Amino acid sequence: MAETICRALRDGAMEGEHAPALTIKDTINTPLGSFVFNHMLTQLTSNILAGKSQSRGIVLVALSRPPSFYAEVLKNKGFDVSSSSKWLRVLDCYSDPLGWKNKLIESGTIRNPYEETVLKTSLCKNLKELDEVLSSIVELGKEIVEEGKGRFAVAIDSVSEILRHSSLPSVARILSHLRSHDQVSCIFCLLHVDLHEAKVASTLEYLSTMHADVEPIVQRTNGQRSTSEDLPMMEQCFKRGKFHVRFKRRNGRVRVMREELYVEGSGIKFTEVSSVDGLTAQSLVPKVQFNLELSEKERLDRAKVVLPFEHQGTGKPIQIYDGRKSLNESETEEKQASVEKPQTTEDSGRGEIIYFRDSDDEMPDSDEDPDDDLDI
Repeated sequence: MAETICRALRDGAMEGEHAPALTIKDTINTPLGSFVFNHMLTQLTSNILAGKSQSRGIVLVALSRPPSFYAEVLKNKGFDVSSSSKWLRVLDCYSDPLGWKNKLIESGTIRNPYEETVLKTSLCKNLKELDEVLSSIVELGKEIVEEGKGRFAVAIDSVSEILRHSSLPSVARILSHLRSHDQVSCIFCLLHVDLHEAKVASTLEYLSTMHADVEPIVQRTNGQRSTSEDLPMMEQCFKRGKFHVRFKRRNGRVRVMREELYVEGSGIKFTEVSSVDGLTAQSLVPKVQFNLELSEKERLDRAKVVLPFEHQGTGKPIQIYDGRKSLNESETEEKQASVEKPQTTEDSGRGEIIYFRDSDDEMPDSDEDPDDDLDI
């Protein structure tokens, strides 16, 4: 499933459509969203360097980590960060988001306090001005790709940090502008959902084509306090979690997938949901007060039900129409038509409805969509 997300980010935007957007959500109970974000970042980087991605490079908006952190992440994955200027630009909104350090430098109080990094970085000194942030992202993206040619991806490591200084409508407007920009290939961002109201997560889900939730393996009931016996379970929540993803398809349908993720060293690994604990399997079965299956007696009783408008014989053999007519049947019908006399005016007002099933296998109350397999 994580590979499906990586492919969607790699393939980018289709002609005439907005760029695909991924929102990664986590909570303090399972704070593994940054690992998922770094995984998407390194996978997209690998596809760009291999020439498999629509985007030519990445503009990374660093809000919760310094640029040197991402240089180390890429270096640990085997990428040559010394040549990253060809495919990566970093908008540093971490070092001085409100410009306080810059004012101290101008007054001579301190010297340059910013960390040096091998990544090509542009400093953001006022995170409250989102229009300037948007312009900076676009300018950095155009540095990677030639003017008017190619596309670039946008990665935002914490929307929660932006929401500390700006309103939700302003953030939604910027994300919408990025998605509709003709040179943006894809967008993915991280949101710490338990820091905000429910409407924040709902807004980002509406703007996204994919949203992934990192959930704990075992859900804690509301108001339940942690005890010393829960420490091993709490420790597992920092190393293991459920990865729940919803894909919005172009035909309006939603595809839901689940996986488990494990922290291994500095990265993560995705596996299929294990059936040993059975927690996920039980949650997928609807809890209803009636039986969804028919017993043998119920099947026999249903077979005896007389369906309206179905031919019941009336002295003639019951025929199942299969959509084809034999040559003998067509000739017989032509002869009968030539022999039969035209109806009199007395019988002209009478009519008859006869229903033939296509086959004996047809379910009488089937509500299955015949076009369900079509991707319209």
